[in-house]
Amino acid sequence: MKYLEEFQDPALARRLLEDVHATVTRPWALMEVCGGQTHSIIRHGIDQLLPDAVELIHGPGCPVCVTPLETIDKALAIAALPEVVFCSFGDMLRVPGTGRDLFRVKSDGGDVRVVYSPLDALDIARRTPDKQVVFFGIGFETTAPANAMTVHQARRLGVRNFSMLVSHVRVPPAIEAIMSSPHCRVQAFLAAGHVCSVMGTAEYPALAERFGVPVVVTGFEPLDILEGVRRAVHQLERGEHRVENAYPRAVPERGNPAALAILADVFEVTDRPWRGIGTIPGSGWRLAPAWREYDAEHRFGVTGPGTREPEACRSGEVLQGHIKPHECAAFGTTCTPRTPLGATMVSSEGACAAYYLYRRLGTGPAAATGKEATPVG
Repeated sequence: MKYLEEFQDPALARRLLEDVHATVTRPWALMEVCGGQTHSIIRHGIDQLLPDAVELIHGPGCPVCVTPLETIDKALAIAALPEVVFCSFGDMLRVPGTGRDLFRVKSDGGDVRVVYSPLDALDIARRTPDKQVVFFGIGFETTAPANAMTVHQARRLGVRNFSMLVSHVRVPPAIEAIMSSPHCRVQAFLAAGHVCSVMGTAEYPALAERFGVPVVVTGFEPLDILEGVRRAVHQLERGEHRVENAYPRAVPERGNPAALAILADVFEVTDRPWRGIGTIPGSGWRLAPAWREYDAEHRFGVTGPGTREPEACRSGEVLQGHIKPHECAAFGTTCTPRTPLGATMVSSEGACAAYYLYRRLGTGPAAATGKEATPVG
């Protein structure tokens, strides 16, 4: 298959679904790690088309959602400084900090700008030498290489008024933390294909063996996800726990050597707090000492105010797969995309945003959508 629409073919989807229905003999719980996969699942009704015995649990794979509140507050403090141009991707602007967000800082006079690449922020720094330009560098392994390359470029070009507020997180330690929880119900993982296209699959066999769970590397289109579910169910039914690459058109086993090299040069592994979850050892990256001059946190020495999550927000439980979004009492009432209590409601990859956008406001197909689930395609 060569074209995107072929990965949404209803006839092929039915064949995959029939295979899953014919194979499953007992209940299984699978977690899709990536928020992009969550949105695809909810948009196409994939979870409603699967057998009742196959449950999809939504994981913490939304980089906006897991950016810790203290980092958001530091971003707000830096963005409010009069000498700073603060650059960010658009999906961070409405993420609530303690009492406000970047939109509020902008409306109060802060120079907050939406960019589409860290190189855009570097270009602003070159054209605005009298200002300090800060890029908000968040994300999983997918966005980290571009951010590392931008820091490289800043040094090569001699741009001294550029820095980066870094909050990168890594997927394998998150999987380890999920599986180590006494409340974990996950029996298999659909791993994020774009992460593995950068990092490869080398970190997953040890996790699969240690916890006895299948890990299937999966893409984002309906047929990608269904094939991932099909392979995971077959492994579970056979009592296997291997790593399978169901996304070979994008994922080489050893990842991207150039990306891995620049990551190893610019970043170092660190413990990282995840919003709503807590600190996960070795789960993040920060700028290595040789690149510390481009670290905005180091440059500005900011400390956010005392952080405080809204008591009514249960996004941490959503991120860990303990509840579905509509099981939170605030969902769709006091918490909406216009008045979010947590990042999972405003992020383009957040589970709460997906449930709200596609009208999953209750339980069961009829309550969730008001009609039967629509087949993919």
